[in-house]
Amino acid sequence: MQRGPEPPAAAAVDARRLIVALDVATVEAASGLVSSLKGTVTSFKVGWELFCAAGPAAVAAVVAAGGRVFLDLKFHDIPNTVTGAVAAATGHGAFMLNVHASGGRRMMEAAVDAARAASEAHGRARPLVVAVTLLTSLDEDELRRDLGIAEPPLAVVTRLARLAQAAGCDGVVVSAREAAAVRAACGAGFTIVCPGIRSAGAAAADQRRTATPGEAIAAGADYIVVGRPVTQAPDPRAAARGIIEQMGVRPT
Repeated sequence: MQRGPEPPAAAAVDARRLIVALDVATVEAASGLVSSLKGTVTSFKVGWELFCAAGPAAVAAVVAAGGRVFLDLKFHDIPNTVTGAVAAATGHGAFMLNVHASGGRRMMEAAVDAARAASEAHGRARPLVVAVTLLTSLDEDELRRDLGIAEPPLAVVTRLARLAQAAGCDGVVVSAREAAAVRAACGAGFTIVCPGIRSAGAAAADQRRTATPGEAIAAGADYIVVGRPVTQAPDPRAAARGIIEQMGVRPT
């Protein structure tokens, strides 16, 4: 049975642990960013903005340029629909994709099974399947006021992380503020992806539960996702190198 690639071990930290979010509207813009970051960044996130604008061609362009793709489409639907979506997504060649943990155990199990079957059919390694626990744009007040959830974010995230692990997911997407608790609850080898990363003193924008690159790595993150602090910087390569240095990683 094929399995997706393992995250870099803590003893062999490298720049692959930085995933730059290609939150742009065209393949040309994405390709330009990939080209400008070549030699410094090898892992990129393709999310809804770029995928809706360009479709699978966006993933193909990054892969063709030598990049690795985290396909961030956060599948959340009935198990049958997610099965078809994950099977199709697996064919695009991403090394990691995600679903929403709040879709439930059966949905997550269906996603993992679909990724395994599709990767075997395509003759490639299965992508990592990670579950989004709680969006980093939400805070405790919004959970209570808007969603009627009385639990604090840490409790919600930890509960959903355990559920994702039980469903066979390779890991979860959590804010760095919950990473240490998830690591303690789910153990070593469970992939932790942390978005909402900002350099010290940088604006949080629409994020709420943020952390610095160093804080995220220290908390146990296997991967951190950074978008605007790199992609909107005057010099994206220099910004990426700064992020990598804050992670404690020597740029290649």
